[in-house]
Amino acid sequence: MLKTALRNLLAHKARQIMTLLAVCLGVAFVSGTLVFADSTAEAHRAAASKSFADIAVSVTAKEPPPGAATHQQTSALDDALARKLAAVPGVAAVRPSVDGTAALNAADGTPLRVHPGANAAAGYVPVKDGKDSRYPLAEGRAPTNSGELAVDRGTAAAGHFRLGDTITLATDGPVMTKRLVGIVTTEDTRVTAGGTLALFAKATAQKLFASPGHYTGIDLSAAPGTDQFALSRRVTGVLPADRAEATTGAAQAAQQAILVDTLTRGYEKLPLVFAGVSLFIGSFLIINTFTMLVSRRTREIALLRVIGATRRQVSRSVLLEALLVGLVASAAGFLLGLGIASVLPDILSTDGNTLPQGPLVIGPRSVVAALGVGVGVTVLAAWLPSRRAAKVAPIEAMRTTDQPPSAKRSRIRGVAGLALLVPGAGVLVSLSGAKDASEKNLQNAMVGCALLVAALIVLAPILASPMIRLTGRLTGRFGITGHLAQQNALRDPRRTAATAATLLISTALVAGLAVIGNSTGQALDRQAAAGLGADYVISSPPMTGVDPAAVRRVADTSGVRTASAVTDSTLFTGGGVREISGVDPHTVHDVMKLDFVSGSAKDLGPGRIAVSRTLARENGVTTGGHLNVCLGRNQEFRKYTVVGVYKDNPVAHDALGARTEVAHESYLPGSVQRILVRTDGGAVSKTTEDRLRTAVGNSPLLKVQDREQFVHEAAGTMGDLLTLMYGMLAIGIVIAALGIMNTLAMSVAERTREIGALRAIGMDRSGIRRMIRLEAVTVAAFGTLLGLAGGLFGAWAVGSLANGALPQYSLALPWGTLLLVCLLSLAIGALAAAVPARRAAALSPLEAVAEA
Repeated sequence: MLKTALRNLLAHKARQIMTLLAVCLGVAFVSGTLVFADSTAEAHRAAASKSFADIAVSVTAKEPPPGAATHQQTSALDDALARKLAAVPGVAAVRPSVDGTAALNAADGTPLRVHPGANAAAGYVPVKDGKDSRYPLAEGRAPTNSGELAVDRGTAAAGHFRLGDTITLATDGPVMTKRLVGIVTTEDTRVTAGGTLALFAKATAQKLFASPGHYTGIDLSAAPGTDQFALSRRVTGVLPADRAEATTGAAQAAQQAILVDTLTRGYEKLPLVFAGVSLFIGSFLIINTFTMLVSRRTREIALLRVIGATRRQVSRSVLLEALLVGLVASAAGFLLGLGIASVLPDILSTDGNTLPQGPLVIGPRSVVAALGVGVGVTVLAAWLPSRRAAKVAPIEAMRTTDQPPSAKRSRIRGVAGLALLVPGAGVLVSLSGAKDASEKNLQNAMVGCALLVAALIVLAPILASPMIRLTGRLTGRFGITGHLAQQNALRDPRRTAATAATLLISTALVAGLAVIGNSTGQALDRQAAAGLGADYVISSPPMTGVDPAAVRRVADTSGVRTASAVTDSTLFTGGGVREISGVDPHTVHDVMKLDFVSGSAKDLGPGRIAVSRTLARENGVTTGGHLNVCLGRNQEFRKYTVVGVYKDNPVAHDALGARTEVAHESYLPGSVQRILVRTDGGAVSKTTEDRLRTAVGNSPLLKVQDREQFVHEAAGTMGDLLTLMYGMLAIGIVIAALGIMNTLAMSVAERTREIGALRAIGMDRSGIRRMIRLEAVTVAAFGTLLGLAGGLFGAWAVGSLANGALPQYSLALPWGTLLLVCLLSLAIGALAAAVPARRAAALSPLEAVAEA
C-alpha cells in the first residue's frame, strides 16, 4: 500500500499542486510569524545588551514618600555621591546620567516624530577624557552651554538638520530654541527603533530633568573579576537607604527581556490571524481535492478491494498520500515563511516605531510548528475522504458511471444543517436587541457566527441547485455554452459546494467585518462631530500641558472668536476611574455641543459637577442629587452636587466641573490639556492653523487640529480592523482561485470524452473555453452570494451590540466595498478557469472520444 500511495501521488502530482500551495500559504504565515518574532526578540536583546554591556550596577532614586517634595526624588544623586561610589572596592568607573524626554520640530517647523516614550533626551556628561562614551561624536562637538544642542544621526536625517541650525523643541513646558553644534551615534534602543534623541549640556539637563547639581541615575562598571551581585551589596551599603537603590546590570537585562517578550507577542497576533484564516479556508480545498481523487479512483480502489486490500489498508493509503503532501507543503511553506519573516519588519514598522534589524533566528518551535501545522491540517482534512474511500465496495469496479448521492444522505445533511442553523441564527437574533457589548454577549456572538458559517457549509450542497438555477438565467444568455456550464455546475452539488466554500467563508468574513467597520467608523465620526462645537482643538500629550499663557495668546489671535481652556483630570467613583473635564461655564456651550437631559452647565462651580447619562445611571443619581467622588490628586472622597445630566459626549468626557477647581486638584496643578477654539464664521484655513501654531509657540508637543482632522483621528481605531479585513480578503481570494482552478482541472480530466464529443459535433475551441469560464463564474457567484448573505446577517446581529458603547451606531452598508468583493470574486473565478479552459480547448476531438 505504501508503493500504491507513492505511485498515486506521482501519477496525480499535477492535481496536488493546488493543495500544496494552499497548505504552503498557511504554513508560511505560521512559521514566518514565529521566525519573525524570535528574530525581533533577539535583535531587541542584542541592542539592549550593548546598552548594559559596561554596566554592572545602576543607582537610581527611590520614589519619594507620599507628601514629600518632588525634588527629594533626585536630591541624593549628586557629585558627592558619585565620588563616594567611585571609592567602593570593585568599582572601575562611575558614569552619572541625566535623562528625560524632549520633542523636536523638524527644519520645516512640523513636529518630528511625536511618539510618547520614544523622544529621548539626556545630558552630555563628559568624564576625565572630556567625552561621554555613550554618545560618540560623528560631527561637530558636544554642547557646553544652555543654548546648544546635539542630536543623533537618525534625528538629524529625519529633521533635515545641519550643524549651526536653530532647533525648536520642548520638554514638558514652554518652547525652547537651541543651536545644533553636534551629531552623535547611539545604541539606545528607543532611538535606534525610530525615536529621537536630544543631548543638552550637563548643567542644562540637570535643570530640566532633575535639579541643579543632581542626576537621575549613576551607572557603575566593575573591575575585572568583580561579581556584580557582590558589588551591588557593597554599593547599597553606602547609599542613603530611604532615598536611593542599586540594581545589577543582570536584573536590568532581565527586565528588558520581559519587555521584549511582551512586545514581540503583540507582533505575532495579526500574522497568526492570517495564518489561521488561510489554513481554515485551505482545509476545504484539501477535502475537495482528496474527495475528487477518491471519486475518480473509485474503480481503482474497488479493484484493490477485489485482490484482497482491506478497508483499513485503503484508508491508510489515502492518509499516507496526505501525509506526504503535508510534508512537502510544510517544507516549501517553511522556506516561504523565511521570506515573509525577512520582510515583516519593514511592513510592520511605522514612522514612530521602527523594528530593529538582525539575522533570522530559526528556533525549534518554528520548525515544529511548520511540520505540525502542515502535516496535521492535511491529514485531518483527508480523513473524511479516506473513510469514503474505505467504504468503496468491490462491486464498484463493474460500474462505469458515478453514483449520485443517495436521498438518505441528502436528508441527513439537511437535518444536520438545520440543527446548526436554527441555534446559530437564534443566538444572533436574540443578541440583536441586547445593545450591550459585554464579554458574555461577545462570546455568544462568536458562537452564533461560527454555527451560522458551519450551517451554510453543511447546507451548501442542498442550496447549490436552486441558487445555480437562479444564476443560470444570466449564463443562459450565452446560449448553449451557458446552459452547459450551468448543467456542469449542477452535476455534482457536493463538489460545487466544496469548491465554493473557500469563497463563502472569506466573503462572509470580509462582508461582516466591512459592514461592522464602516458602521462603527461612521458612528465614531458622528459621535465626535456631535460633541464638538469648536473649529479647532489644540491638545497636549498625557501628563503634560499647554502653557497657560498660550490660552490668552490664542484668544488674541486674529480670526478667533472664543478660546476656551479645558483641564482634564481623573474622577474616582465607587465604580472605578472616570475622566472629568474642567471647563469655563460661560464659554463651554460655544465650543462643546452639550445636550443636557436635565440641569445645565451654567451652575458649575466649587463642589458642583455635571455628569454624563451613563455615569448618572451607573451611580443612580439625578440632577440635584449628590455623588461621592475623589477628584484628581485629592485622596479624600467628597460629596459633590450634581447640577446637570447630559447625553454621553466624548469631548466632554464622563463629567464636567469648573476649571478653577479641577485645575487646582489636577496632578499638574493649574495645567491646561486642551484649548477649544471657535473662529469667526467657522473659518478653517491653513493661514488660521499657522496663526494658532504660532500662538502656542510652535511647540512640537502640541497638536493643532481642525474639526475634520479631530473627527478623523477619533475614528482612526478602525484602521487595524480594515487591515485585517483586506488581508483576509486577499488570502481568501488566493485560496479560492487555487480551489476553482484545481476543481476545474480535475473536472476537465474527468470529462475528456464529453469535451471531445462536443468538439466532434461542431463546438469550436472558443466555445469550450467560454463554457469552462462560465462554469467557474457560476461557482464563484454561488459562493459569493451565500457568503454575502451570511456575513450581512451576522453583521446586523453582532453590530447591534455596539449600541451600548456607541449610541450613534446604526447599520451602514459599505456598498462600494461589497460591490468590489462581488466583482473580485467573479473575476477570480474567470481567471482561475484560464488554464483549465485552455487545456480543454486544446483537446483533440478524435483522441478525446477514443480515450477509454
